[in-house]
Amino acid sequence: MTTDSDFMTRSDTIRIHTDEDFEGMRKAGRIAADCLDMLIPHVQPGVATQALDDLAREFIFDHGALPACVFYRGYQNTVCISPNHVVCHGIPSEKALRDGDIINIDVTCVADGWHGDTSRMYEVGQVAPKAKRLIDVTYEAMRLGLEQIKPGNTFGDIAAAIQRYAEGQRCSVVRDFCGHGLGKVFHDTPNVLHFGKPGTGPVLQKGMFFTVEPMINLGRYEVKVLNDGWTAVTRDKTLSAQCEHSCGVTDDGVELFTASRTGQFRPEPVAG
Repeated sequence: MTTDSDFMTRSDTIRIHTDEDFEGMRKAGRIAADCLDMLIPHVQPGVATQALDDLAREFIFDHGALPACVFYRGYQNTVCISPNHVVCHGIPSEKALRDGDIINIDVTCVADGWHGDTSRMYEVGQVAPKAKRLIDVTYEAMRLGLEQIKPGNTFGDIAAAIQRYAEGQRCSVVRDFCGHGLGKVFHDTPNVLHFGKPGTGPVLQKGMFFTVEPMINLGRYEVKVLNDGWTAVTRDKTLSAQCEHSCGVTDDGVELFTASRTGQFRPEPVAG
């Protein structure tokens, strides 16, 4: 059994978790996924992104958890909301959503010390076909990456599957941001890249916990961070999409801790 003192800081090596630790991650993941389900009917033209952030914060508190992002490295909000050409880490504000927007909402909560971290894409009103296609490509790329998660495969296998599909669809994979280990530490070892070569990187073992969260652009992969120190945007101002699951390596596959219990978040849960 692991103790809180084992999880105080980022580890130099990839942590191997116990069966009991899986249960802690399931609880945190369920709350995070349920929060994103709750927001679905509220993502409408005219709604301020700050209003969505307020709803998420209330939901997390009401379910006995804490919002992990509040005060994290000075961040003030519960979720990140990234519209259109914002790649990630968009800050909620009083700016209203517009018909045709696509947005990513990224939420992390802490339940009994464990982190549930997930994001998904939302369509605001009537969305252009190219935006819908980008969302589809992003979810499929993540699904193919998740299929590679099983003991004996490598992190490079995950990355290569994502990159191969996305680039085959004439999209690009963001290099500047990646997934990460997590558990009782929000951002732990390893860094989980979404581009790379098969057979490279650490070998997957049962008990590893990490996120897979590819960011896929319609144009080039280069990004820049705005003066607020958080908001990352595509340099060529093309659309970007992201999706994220927290997952754990099982005896023969992967468990998605943040799968939607209502089936409203693609891809379907991967059997583990």
